[in-house]
Amino acid sequence: MESHAVSSAPTLSQLPVGEDLRLALETRGRADAPTVVFAHGFGQSRHAWTRAAETLAAHGWRTITFDARGHGDSERLPDGCYRLEQFVDDLLAVAHSLDAPPVLVGASMGGLLGLIAAGEIRPDPFRALVLVDITPRWEAAGVERMLAFMRAHPQGFDSLDEAAEQVAAYLPQRRRRKDRYELAQLLQRGDDGRLRWHWDPALLDTIAHEGERHQQRLLDAARKIDVPLLLVSGGRSDFVSDATVGEFLAVAPNARHVVVPHATHTLAGDDNDAFIAAVEPFLHTLARASLPPPAGEGAEGGWGPIPLETRSS
Repeated sequence: MESHAVSSAPTLSQLPVGEDLRLALETRGRADAPTVVFAHGFGQSRHAWTRAAETLAAHGWRTITFDARGHGDSERLPDGCYRLEQFVDDLLAVAHSLDAPPVLVGASMGGLLGLIAAGEIRPDPFRALVLVDITPRWEAAGVERMLAFMRAHPQGFDSLDEAAEQVAAYLPQRRRRKDRYELAQLLQRGDDGRLRWHWDPALLDTIAHEGERHQQRLLDAARKIDVPLLLVSGGRSDFVSDATVGEFLAVAPNARHVVVPHATHTLAGDDNDAFIAAVEPFLHTLARASLPPPAGEGAEGGWGPIPLETRSS
């Protein structure tokens, strides 16, 4: 799409969902443009997508980012009892609040929620699905490394600088560190004056490992997806591997796969420009076609070619 002049300031709103809970949303771009909804990973927030959402809005898309329940500025459950189905229902509530099915871009947890919704719900809640470094099965070592980081600082941090040092140690591949404003969006100050990550600690005891028991369900859902599907993986990811990607492509033969060679699991944050370059060709094909190719059709189908890269070792 061509670049369009749009305000860089998002529109903030709240969406009521079940149990009298509200989700925090940000909307960018023209109201009449086709919509891309971004779903973040576990322990993240809508701010993980800010630069990607700003870029696509400038290129003519309407973009919506939101905080999952228990994350960021969305409300938390008083009893701390989070379940996978609640997150799926929340994602569907966002999609169904729109006039037409959006494209969903889901990273990690957000991608798993998208897989379930796209595979199990009819009519299709999404126009197309982009999975960002996640497959129905994943590498346990990557998950454990992430959870270890999330559990490492229950007492929080004295300062933004201290938090920044811990993030840099966890993500050494990042060429660009978050500035103080970006980092402040990920933290909240407690009554004791210390800074803690902006998500509910109860998530670690309830939802953190729930996806593991749903892996067969996720594979079954992938088989049933009948909208255009793209997997974007990081060449240095410890969450997905040749084995998990191969299994996914075997059950979803119409899916496309693009590798961003130097990125890790936090793909968009590692290199937003490379992430956008991987996703936009797929989005352009959606602008040229409204239907997925028939089952078994060749790689170019009715969507047009998507450049693929060989996975790095």
